[in-house]
Amino acid sequence: MKLKGLLITIVAALLLTVVGCGKKEVKPVAIDEKNDKCANCNMLVTNDQFGTEVILENGKSLKFDDLGCMYKWMNKNKNEKLQAKFVRDYNSKEWVEVDKATYVYDKDIKTPMAYNVISFKDKKDADSFVSKNKGEVLTTKELEKHEWTKNMDMMMKIKEENAKKKDMNHSH
Repeated sequence: MKLKGLLITIVAALLLTVVGCGKKEVKPVAIDEKNDKCANCNMLVTNDQFGTEVILENGKSLKFDDLGCMYKWMNKNKNEKLQAKFVRDYNSKEWVEVDKATYVYDKDIKTPMAYNVISFKDKKDADSFVSKNKGEVLTTKELEKHEWTKNMDMMMKIKEENAKKKDMNHSH
C-alpha cells in the first residue's frame, strides 16, 4: 500500500514537472508610440485599435500600424518562424490572438494605411458592427486569402487630413 502511494506521488510529481516545462505563453509587447515603427511601412505605430504585432521565434516583437501591413510583411517574409500574432479588439483595444479574432472588411472603414479591415475579439461584436454600419465579416482563414490592397481614395483623404492638421498646428 505504501509503495502504491509512493508511486502515485512520483508519477504526479513527474507530470507536474513535464507540464510546468511546457511552452511559455507568448504575450504581446506594449506599444511605444514615440519609437515603435511599423515593420512594413515604417510609419509610427499608435497604441490604438489598429495596432498589430508579430512575435518571432527568437522572441523579437514586430509591430504594425495596420492589419494589412502585418499581412503584407508576413507574405514577404514567409520563411520567418513566428511564435504568435496579435491584433487589437476594435472596441476595447484589448490584445487578441489572430486565430481567435473575427474581422470586418469594408472599403469605407478607415484604417491607418487604408487596408480597411478591423478586428474583434468576439464574433457577435463583428456582426453588430456590420449591422450598424456595413461590411463583410471574415474569419482568420478568409483573411489569409484576402487581397491586401490599399484604398487609394482613402489614402488621399488621409493625406489631406494630415496636411490640414499640420497647417492648423503651424498657423500663426
